[in-house]
Amino acid sequence: MNKKLNPLVEQEKQRIKDELDYAGEFDPRDPLFGLSQAELSGPTLKRRTVLRLMAAAGTLSMAHLLPGVGLGRAEAAGKSGGELVCGWANVGEIRTLDPARMNQVLQFQITSNLLSGLMHIDSQLVARGDIAESWTISSDGREYVFKLREGVTFHNGDKFTAADVVYTYNRSKDPDKSFHYRVLNNVKDVAALNDFEVKITLGKPQASFLGKTLERSAGRAMTIVNRRAIEEMGDTQYGLTPVGTGPFRITFHELGQGVVLEKFDNYYDPERPKLDKVTIKPIVDTEPLAAAIEAGDIQLAGGGGGIAPELVERFQANSDLVVDITPGPGFQALWINPWSAAFKVTDFNKPLSELMKEKGFKARLAIAKALDRERHIKQARFGLGVPAYGSINPAMGFFFDDTLGETSNQRFDLEEARRLLAEAGYPNGEGFPKLTLKASVAVRRDAQVVANILKRNLNIEMSIETKDTPVLLDEFLTMNYDLMRLGSGGDYDPDDAIVDWMQTESKFNARKRDKAKYPFGYFSEKEVDELIGAQLFETDLDKRKALVQKADRLTSDKVACAFLYHPVDVLVYRKSVNYPKESRIPGLVDLDRATLS
Repeated sequence: MNKKLNPLVEQEKQRIKDELDYAGEFDPRDPLFGLSQAELSGPTLKRRTVLRLMAAAGTLSMAHLLPGVGLGRAEAAGKSGGELVCGWANVGEIRTLDPARMNQVLQFQITSNLLSGLMHIDSQLVARGDIAESWTISSDGREYVFKLREGVTFHNGDKFTAADVVYTYNRSKDPDKSFHYRVLNNVKDVAALNDFEVKITLGKPQASFLGKTLERSAGRAMTIVNRRAIEEMGDTQYGLTPVGTGPFRITFHELGQGVVLEKFDNYYDPERPKLDKVTIKPIVDTEPLAAAIEAGDIQLAGGGGGIAPELVERFQANSDLVVDITPGPGFQALWINPWSAAFKVTDFNKPLSELMKEKGFKARLAIAKALDRERHIKQARFGLGVPAYGSINPAMGFFFDDTLGETSNQRFDLEEARRLLAEAGYPNGEGFPKLTLKASVAVRRDAQVVANILKRNLNIEMSIETKDTPVLLDEFLTMNYDLMRLGSGGDYDPDDAIVDWMQTESKFNARKRDKAKYPFGYFSEKEVDELIGAQLFETDLDKRKALVQKADRLTSDKVACAFLYHPVDVLVYRKSVNYPKESRIPGLVDLDRATLS
């Protein structure tokens, strides 16, 4: 991976040291984290303030301090106007753009161009006011008063006011309406003081509040929606054609056909967007995407699954293309259905020593221990990735446990894996059922390499079945698989990983399953549930870290899934596209400043 990324130049070392020293100078018992009320107030936060907040939240990592790591980035200024045609990789249809119902990165990449939030992060992860003009904070760190921009208009002509913030909050905190209600657990009240002032009261001070909870894209819980449009359209249609206050408005969305965005002339910033129109085409297969961007039929490739790694060097060799690579958050894994006969585990609450006696657990642990992650990254990802043993990734900085690979029950040990498989009743793989490994088209190569490694190391065989990502996700949520290659993106805070994936009631944990048939989903463990619940409200950084890392260790040791790797983020576009550095936020594809030469 290091060969793909620009190295840290010598003159940056002192700057990084100074920033790290400043970020770490706070008392975790201080509700303002060593910052003054003025430093925490808007209309924007200084970079050093953001670094302090990230350090206080435990999410500051070296990646956040590096200079731009894009490769061959085009810098020429383009003209306003024109149409940008994009291909969204690895998806056949974009099912919903309702922030309350979105569960894929490829979806909020689009809504970030359509809808606004009180805040939005920039390429340096600095929280800036979006439709919040400024804000102040109380001395105890629990009350925020936001001054909203006046004159902001929804795409349907409605005027944006404080009532829309309150409505969004009430809708998003309802578990029946929103997947993301847990993000708001620390928010105790949202009240309109007048048409253009809102007071938000927290249960406890929260360092990640501005940059996560209120962020318009990855946060999603407080992405502002339009009440009248939802009531008139209904939730389903609103998911197809959401009405927001963002730089673009949606003029076409047909499942399987794509999405058309057009410039919103009444956007609050008259300088944005630059483009007149953006057409987004879903493209399932890898080669058609490559052919389209090489031929110029599309000019930019986005999508939550990212660019297939086998294409990266090919695109880098093409003088017409820009390949921009940055460190990326998230984790990728091989999910093992505990209700499948070969892997059956009916209770993960037993001590690990007891689980180790069960044949089903031995089989799933054998799979995890036989996965040579270094080989997998080299063969499947062309070196683009970091071995993973848990859901907490390096982008989470302070919370990342870089010793987990050495201590985890999943650490690579071929002799032990073969012994476990034999004790499970399948010596040298004999008698092991030939199972199907399901994967999206984007990770077909990943799945093939996994299958090859397991054939080589355990002498077990499996067939590969690829499906469109939304279909695959439906089957994942209903437990319709034996093995599945799936993962997460956009995880900058532990809540994005362990809360979303590792609890019994996590939003991805088979919430659509037949509960009479499957009492729990892919994983359920009471101690893990309690640890994750406790870290949600723990403001002492060291205590939160201990809770997070213990939960991460347990999910690794008890094989909630077989973790594979943490990814990098790759964006590819033609040199006729001018994609400015300030828009390059890992995981997002913000197009409001993009132009065409």
